[in-house]
Amino acid sequence: MVEHVYAPRDYARTVFDLLEPGGVAIISTPYHGYWKNLALAVTGRMDAHFTALWDHGHIKFWSITTLSELLREAGFVDVRFERVGRVPALAKSMIAVARRA
Repeated sequence: MVEHVYAPRDYARTVFDLLEPGGVAIISTPYHGYWKNLALAVTGRMDAHFTALWDHGHIKFWSITTLSELLREAGFVDVRFERVGRVPALAKSMIAVARRA
């Protein structure tokens, strides 16, 4: 639920601190990458997808690049991703797997 978190750096650091050395965090979030966002814009579905009028909805929208950076800043290593649903470039979600050194 990292997409609902107001302070993602605090969240990532807390997850890191809760793990023992060698522990693994698994974090899922909707996928937002260049090609998916371009497809949403071209098809006129950007507003429906980002659901700006959804009270208490998604606060942050993550790509592999930005979620990787967040997890590495918190101290995680061996960060890897799986994209889920549809074709990879238009994936619905992504799952990050990261290890505490």
